[in-house]
Amino acid sequence: MWTITGATTEYTVGDDLGLIAWGPIGVSDGPSPYAFHGRVQYMLEGDVAAVEYAPTGLRPFLGADLAVAGESLTWRLVSVDHADGLRASLADDVTGLVVDLFWRFAPGTDVIERWVSVRNGGPAPVTITRLGSAAFTVFGHDISYLSGQWSQEFTPSSVRLPRGRFEIGSGQGVTGHQFSPVVAISHGRAAYGIGLAWSGSWQITVDVDTAGLTRVRAGRALDGAPITLAPGESVTTPVASGVYSADGLDGLARQWHAYERGRSRDLTPRKVIYNSWEATTFDVTADGQLALATAAAALGVETFVVDDGWFVGRHDDHGGLGDWTPDPAKFPGGFGAFVSAVRDRGLEFGLWVEPEMVNPKSALYAAHPDWVYRAGGRPMSTIRNQYLLNLGREDVFEFVRDTLDGLLSSYPIAYLKWDFNRPRTESAPAADLDGAHIRNLYRVLDHLRNAHPSVTVEGCAAGGARVDLAMAARTDVLWPSDNTAPLDRLRIQWGFLSAYAPHLMSSWVTDAQGMFDSRERSLNFRFVLACAGVLGIGADITRWNEHERATATDWIARYKRVRDVIMRGTVTRIGSPTSSRCAIQYTLDDRVVVAAWNAGGLDGRDGVPGRDIRLPLHSLDPAARYGDYSGAHLMAVGLPVRWTPTYDADLFELRRR
Repeated sequence: MWTITGATTEYTVGDDLGLIAWGPIGVSDGPSPYAFHGRVQYMLEGDVAAVEYAPTGLRPFLGADLAVAGESLTWRLVSVDHADGLRASLADDVTGLVVDLFWRFAPGTDVIERWVSVRNGGPAPVTITRLGSAAFTVFGHDISYLSGQWSQEFTPSSVRLPRGRFEIGSGQGVTGHQFSPVVAISHGRAAYGIGLAWSGSWQITVDVDTAGLTRVRAGRALDGAPITLAPGESVTTPVASGVYSADGLDGLARQWHAYERGRSRDLTPRKVIYNSWEATTFDVTADGQLALATAAAALGVETFVVDDGWFVGRHDDHGGLGDWTPDPAKFPGGFGAFVSAVRDRGLEFGLWVEPEMVNPKSALYAAHPDWVYRAGGRPMSTIRNQYLLNLGREDVFEFVRDTLDGLLSSYPIAYLKWDFNRPRTESAPAADLDGAHIRNLYRVLDHLRNAHPSVTVEGCAAGGARVDLAMAARTDVLWPSDNTAPLDRLRIQWGFLSAYAPHLMSSWVTDAQGMFDSRERSLNFRFVLACAGVLGIGADITRWNEHERATATDWIARYKRVRDVIMRGTVTRIGSPTSSRCAIQYTLDDRVVVAAWNAGGLDGRDGVPGRDIRLPLHSLDPAARYGDYSGAHLMAVGLPVRWTPTYDADLFELRRR
């Protein structure tokens, strides 16, 4: 057996590369719970064994992890290296494929990272039709996942699977609005989380076998686009991560948060931003933007971001994409002078870009029509009146990299919002377009980190269509959804925090009306909601009255006092986003911050007997005092709140003494 150890858990693999144990340290000291007895009927043993990674010849019926065209793969174990994590090398003697399996715990966490490298060591090309990153064998039949659509992302969903198969994924060349690449399997109080660090097409499949064991496979989706390896060529999968928690789904969330914080380049408190999109849309002018910047600075905003509409040809969504030159008609005094004027107001400057896109009505497309994805001689489709550049091409990669380098070097830009507003619809089945595009996307993002380390990068994709573990590691903040209406957004952020940390969650205060829940909520409600992550404002603040501006000024100051706790604190969700008991607790050392909302109704407005709503807090010192209450009271009874028609949310600051 080989055991690798994380912060509090261990993972043990046997010499047949089957899972022996996964759980708290010491769990392998006893008979393996994954071992089975009895005869396997009408299948192979690999179909019901807890095998870590299986070719089609080992697991032909219930779901293999690696498959090639025209062959039923089998392999032999060549070597195992236990020096740094775990590495097992295997070989298929017929095709000549050499497969290396990798396991390691991310330092200081209980998240185990797994991936695979496949090399063609044979004399002929080999076409891979299925390429998983890893398979995790777990106990439990209750599956939790995040589903949705544009403006309704990260909706918590669940299904019980006593037998059979459940699958989620994306075939759009982007993570997608419909599902997030993370699932949880619950088994009593224990829970297992599986996530995939990939921003292209992907799939996660959950199989429950004939003996009731659950196996979760995660990896890239290759449907219609197999990968052909010439002799000597290799391919490496994205990382699939798994985590065990004895504290249920909220425990899993905290494990994911710790993992994402560990992979972040910077955990200093995020600046409060203002974004001009909802105030001006494409009607960007120097005077209009400076009026917004003046108002934002007066509120205490720290970064001013000019959104879409600043470049030549961009008067609506029909033109301009690809031509990333500031429009001299919109900035008659020069773009540099405009940026300086924003900074003179005490604000850092930010800019919106969509580097992977091009409009048919653009100089770039006229010069390089071959740079977009095409499907032979078939008609091309547009979404939002734009095409998708083939970033997998080296010349397109260089154009995107050099364009962003030029902007960031020419102007003192401190914040870059990277958008992506259409999926891929055209493809060539013979080429690994998805892999090439995403690898070059990561190359550009990694380059920006190295060349411009002080620039904050926000990942956006028509809302939350590119939120995954890979983007969480390569950007500083992520945009969960274009829907900023209060009750809609509360549900979105609640789901987001089940897998992604608050330091990543960009959130704006706007005047948007609900799309799915149109009940009115106060400006305070909207601010507490945006304070739950990285605070931003997107409303037309030049139209706010004096009271609204004073309210905003107060909330921004309150957020600055507690944002370090929100960014780095342990998160506990209390209640639900459909009830009057709904809160998020952030705990950091001796400090506790509680963001609370009334997402339900009232109790009769004191016309009938009622009692305070209680928010039971977690992991406090029962003998200490937190404000006016003992830790024991706050945990056993809860923090009291009494919602009214005008008091529908609050942010509580408590300190242990």
